[in-house]
Amino acid sequence: MNVYEQVIELAKRRGFFWPSYSIYGGESGFYDYGPLGVLLKDNVIRTWKEAYVSEGGIMIDTPVIVPESVFRTSGHIEKFSDLATECPKCHNREKLETVMKASGNENVINDENQANEFLAANTVKCVKCGTRITKAFESKQMFKIPDQVNSGNLYLRPETAQGIFVNFKLLNTVFRGKLPMAVAQLGKGFRNEISPRQGLLRMKELNMGEVEVFVIPDKKYWKELIAGDEIKLVPKTGPEVSSDVRSAFEKGIISSNAMAYFINKTYDILKNVGIKHENIRFRQQHDDELAHYSVDTWDAEALLDDSWVEVVGIADRNDLRKHQDATGESVSVKVDDADVIPSIIEPAYGIDRMVMSLLMNSFYTRENGFKVLRIPEKIAPYHAAVLPLVNKDGLDLLAKELHEKLLLNDPYVYFDQSGSIGKRYARQDEIGTPYCITLDHDSATEKTVTVRERDSTKQTRISMDSLIEYGIIGNPEIRKFRETLQ
Repeated sequence: MNVYEQVIELAKRRGFFWPSYSIYGGESGFYDYGPLGVLLKDNVIRTWKEAYVSEGGIMIDTPVIVPESVFRTSGHIEKFSDLATECPKCHNREKLETVMKASGNENVINDENQANEFLAANTVKCVKCGTRITKAFESKQMFKIPDQVNSGNLYLRPETAQGIFVNFKLLNTVFRGKLPMAVAQLGKGFRNEISPRQGLLRMKELNMGEVEVFVIPDKKYWKELIAGDEIKLVPKTGPEVSSDVRSAFEKGIISSNAMAYFINKTYDILKNVGIKHENIRFRQQHDDELAHYSVDTWDAEALLDDSWVEVVGIADRNDLRKHQDATGESVSVKVDDADVIPSIIEPAYGIDRMVMSLLMNSFYTRENGFKVLRIPEKIAPYHAAVLPLVNKDGLDLLAKELHEKLLLNDPYVYFDQSGSIGKRYARQDEIGTPYCITLDHDSATEKTVTVRERDSTKQTRISMDSLIEYGIIGNPEIRKFRETLQ
């Protein structure tokens, strides 16, 4: 099995996520987060949210149901669709680009008539049964909710951005009329995927974290750039380069200060949640790939098995003027006595894709065959597990007492007394718990415990009082121990 297949198996068995409605045969494109998955996802969201609040970003929460008028203005009604194919034999549905690439054709076609002309003149086969595909059709990506009374058609939102755009003036008033301004929204998005698959990577209902950074159009400036790490950049013209974002901006590889800044911001977030540096790259979309609202987009991609998968899209877009023209409501801001309609840099995060990417990046198998998730300690569902060496001689009661005291300062501490100590270590390693705290027969007299570190499996002895006073994350004795493992 490849890493993806092993992670899917582990996720279901240990309670990270599994297909929805499975007792009814399942429903393609929907997944439930289990007990561990909810905690893991929450930690990813917290990391994302804190990263933008620390930038001075402000938050908003808007409805998932949107009037048709909003999406007609934004262009989604007309343009938010994919070209799809259906096999005439096995009836498997795929995106046109998927079956074309599988047949060795890299052409990007966005027009239905052109697509059908291409299929008539070229051999493109079904990815499942090999039957020739002869026809393409347009598939709308939004879910429509018919008029229930008389308010007009409604749609489930495919993005959270429009809820921010229509509230721009209210938000900017709260922000005291200043630019630049960053507004973030976390919530559900809904997309009528043609062929949902690959676990959390392609779903019909997804968790999104979108940030709209409103900047002065002729500057597109956020903050001064620092060099930072060298990252992989794949511009639409020219080969892949390894560069820090400041140098890439100065050389014209990245078009604006704000775009460069938030590429680097996105890189830091992905790295902090547990995606390896070498498995992150930023690819600039070609002109024929751009969404209808974008003039420039860089995709943050994660290497999963042998494929680069988009996790974040960072778009340069200009939606505000459309809403001003449609409603007559001014969206301009006074800048140096001039009325300015801001441009927008939008880092749009697929939260579910981040979760899947960090699980695949943290997964490995030890020589003894045991599976481990090397999740960063602040992202792991549980920070530690308390384990009595044996369930007798009062050790189980002492362990429960310590567990209850630790919970007062850190609710993410697990108690596990089932099975041999070796099996319990293996179980905690497999769900990514960074530390196991074991109480043995010396614990009662010496008031000390053994702390085992997940990745090295090495152990140290520390006092119970230290754990109770300082907790696990940030504990000075544990931090000093970790430094010896570097």
